[in-house]
Amino acid sequence: MSDDSKVFGMSASAGRWIFVILGMVVNFCLGAVYAYSVFKKPLEELFNISATQGGLPYMIFLAMFALFTFVAGKFIDKLGPRKVMMVGGAIVGIGWMLTYFASSIWMVVLTYGIIGGAGVGIVYGGPVSVATRWFPDKKGLAVGLALAGFGGSAIATAPIASALIGKCGPLGAFGVLGIAFFFITIILSMPMKFPPAGYKPAGWNPPTTATGGAASSFTAGQMMKTGSFYGLWLCYILGATAGLMAIGISAAVGREVIGLEKGAAATLVMIFAVFNGIGRPIFGALTDKITPKWSAILSFVLIFVASALMLAAGQGSVGLYAVAFCIFWLCLGGWLAIGPAATAGFFGLEGYAQKYGVVFSSYGLGAIIGGIISGSAKDAFGSYTIAFYPTAGMAILGIIIALILLKPPKK
Repeated sequence: MSDDSKVFGMSASAGRWIFVILGMVVNFCLGAVYAYSVFKKPLEELFNISATQGGLPYMIFLAMFALFTFVAGKFIDKLGPRKVMMVGGAIVGIGWMLTYFASSIWMVVLTYGIIGGAGVGIVYGGPVSVATRWFPDKKGLAVGLALAGFGGSAIATAPIASALIGKCGPLGAFGVLGIAFFFITIILSMPMKFPPAGYKPAGWNPPTTATGGAASSFTAGQMMKTGSFYGLWLCYILGATAGLMAIGISAAVGREVIGLEKGAAATLVMIFAVFNGIGRPIFGALTDKITPKWSAILSFVLIFVASALMLAAGQGSVGLYAVAFCIFWLCLGGWLAIGPAATAGFFGLEGYAQKYGVVFSSYGLGAIIGGIISGSAKDAFGSYTIAFYPTAGMAILGIIIALILLKPPKK
């Protein structure tokens, strides 16, 4: 395809950015999961359940999200992004809407956690795949921008959900948001498509190694036989574990460890969401410039610093807490750009959605491990502070793995 061809009535080099904007807005709806902490306490009070039970829908949602990103990958490659994203968007909306009728936390786990999480996983790979194919020259930046909506979603969805909960309760809020997500995701998925075979931006030629990656394309099976895959997969698990654990306990740590009032903790969570959003384009651009290995190492250095700050924090340490959690949220956003960009750069664009689906299973494992670490720390020691010893250790392990394994594979 010539770069002079029209996309959205513009040259391809200009029109392709519309796909990034559409993906950003779709991901804004999908990323409402990061506002779950707003629902957690009201659900616990409504159903008279423990804090651990109140966190189950969030944990299950993230696990299903990762699982169905993998499942949907081969369908995106085969059927194209539009059809798959429209189906997934409908499932997202239906899952949230069905939660309106929940009579127990276990029904919330089913409707929000399983159905809603599966829908998000089905949609998620679409904008990522579209961005990588339209931007072979700027994979990290394009993916990072498309996914910025996911990370920054809580900035708006958290206060909106909080206001809705005040008016119609947590279940009513799920229902209203579900209706909105149903229509927004389906409508914005309609224009999404891959470029024709052979498309390349004007003045750009594929390098012999893309983003520090391989000159030839790997199948998913071939990818899984390389040390590079396991390096990326393990590093992704470690980065996701630290980030998702922090997101799940941000408000609780602010109130219980630092001693913040409820309103102050909620405000800081909104600020953290900004860092989660900007982490994607920042680390995406870094991955393009300094390779996945050094982007990963930078993220783990920052995670270690954040862990150390939290181990030093206590009652009244608002500054340490704010800086540490800004870093945790930033680095989680970073891994959601490093992961897809490295997958494309190392293993090629052919069959990309399926390959990234395999790599993204690390995110689901990170959600489960992070939930176990934070819950066990609180239950066994009475404080979330203990959870930051494991994250510091994981950061050191991540640096070692990245240095040894996170490099271009040999075909």
